[in-house]
Order: sequence, then C-alpha cells, then structure tokens
Amino acid sequence: MAIALPEGFWWDWDVVSWDPSCLVLGAGYDLGYHHLLELRFGEPELVSCPAAFQDPVFRDPTAAETDRVHAQLGAAPPVLVAFTADAGGPAPAEGLIAAGRLSIVRGTVFRYWREELGPAERLAPWVRAPVG
Repeated sequence: MAIALPEGFWWDWDVVSWDPSCLVLGAGYDLGYHHLLELRFGEPELVSCPAAFQDPVFRDPTAAETDRVHAQLGAAPPVLVAFTADAGGPAPAEGLIAAGRLSIVRGTVFRYWREELGPAERLAPWVRAPVG
C-alpha cells in the first residue's frame, strides 16, 4: 500500500518506539527537538526498517516483497507498507512493514522536557522530568 501523507515537510524520519503492540515512526523537518507526524503501525508482524532515514518514497510493495511476506506470515497482512529511503549508506535502503493496522497522527511531539503542553502537543516516550 502506498501511503498518502498529509502535506508537510517530512524528510527526516526515525523509529520513535517499538514494542509488540505498536511500531511508531516519527517524521519532521528536524528531529533534534520534535517531530510533527507519526505513522503508528498496530500489531506489527514483520518489520524491515532502518532506525533513521530521510526522504522516503512510499510505494506499493513489489510482487517479490508481497510473496516474501505471505511466505513468512502464512497469510496476507491487513497492512503492508513498502518504501525506499536514504539511510546514509551507499545505496538506498528498502523498508517493508506488515501490520494489523496503520494510523497517521499529526501533532507536536517534543523530544525534550517541557513543563506545559498545549493542545495536540505531547512528549516523546523517553522524555522524563528533570530530577532535583
């Protein structure tokens, strides 16, 4: 499935969090302080994705990618997303994610401690209040 992203500057991407129930990719124009978009893959079954990448092109999975996922999982997943991106290596990186569902969430997610948050603002999962 080719993802239709909302309009915006989504060139920097990274894995924000990943556990058995959800893989979250964060995107924005500069991930040093915040991200503004999340792709939330619920119930991820198969993930092949660089930890950080730039300028992804989301596309329909190739027949070979689809066959590989079907062979590995035994069935077609509800969501299958493929992309090609720059991950800093000599060749483009290929990403493939099979999951139970996908949600696209907009909002400011700060990657540093902030006392007060406005509407549609939250803290990244690793941010904690300062001690002392």
